[in-house]
Amino acid sequence: MAERPRRPAKPAAGRPVAMPPAGRTSPPARSADRDTPAIQQTDTAVPVGIRIAKLMAERGLCSRREADQYIARGWVYVDGQRVDELGTRAAPTAKITLDRQAQAQQQAQMTVLLHKPVGFVSGQAEPGYTPAINLIKADNQYRTPDTPVFTPACLNGLAPAGRLDIDSTGLLVLTQDGRIARRLIGDNSSVDKEYLVRVSGMLDARGLALLNHGLSLDDRPLKPAKVHWLNDDQLRFVLREGRKRQIRRMCELVGLRVTGLKRVRIGNVRLGDLPLGQWRFLRPGEMF
Repeated sequence: MAERPRRPAKPAAGRPVAMPPAGRTSPPARSADRDTPAIQQTDTAVPVGIRIAKLMAERGLCSRREADQYIARGWVYVDGQRVDELGTRAAPTAKITLDRQAQAQQQAQMTVLLHKPVGFVSGQAEPGYTPAINLIKADNQYRTPDTPVFTPACLNGLAPAGRLDIDSTGLLVLTQDGRIARRLIGDNSSVDKEYLVRVSGMLDARGLALLNHGLSLDDRPLKPAKVHWLNDDQLRFVLREGRKRQIRRMCELVGLRVTGLKRVRIGNVRLGDLPLGQWRFLRPGEMF
């Protein structure tokens, strides 16, 4: 009697066997010890490090705008390697140095001190008013035998580093140097400014204490200030911030009206005997 062919064994119930598609074989098992990258370099990968321009500005090497210019010109080195591509990132601890050409350009940048009169706006021109930068010209330069001579190139890129409102007078700094601008008006600036403020009205001890600390403007608390009387109608303010019309608004909150305001110092630089409406270059050795 002929033997009947055997049927293939059935898989155990509940455990189906996966079969590869026709014409294909299963891929080889991946080695468990194969090296894999820690970060996948894909379009959606999170950027690593901090933009070099930001690092340079934070360290006071220059402004971000200047940093971009230096990088584009190949004047920046990170850990000894030249960088010339905008947007390049580096570790927060990276060593950043500038080429001699960048250093020479920084040394050539000028900073001027102006004794701004009332009636001039410190920033951009407003209808009917004149910007203070219009006073930076040869006729208004306060000169001594050892000071540089004004040339039109002094105006290239010159901009105010801070505000002084139209009704106020005193020391206004204008600079081509992004490092100085950042030091005076950057988010983390700690340079103090001194003002002589003539007022009218009554101020008690509680009001004076509030001027020193405890007031808010635009729903934001003010940083501590130093305020004390100089004489019967004049206060001395020392601030480390510069909100719009800050001193006038502070005085209004405690019942005073400002009748005169003059800035006499920024950091270690004083207005001194600079005549009203005139300007001079920042002297060698002067630092804010």
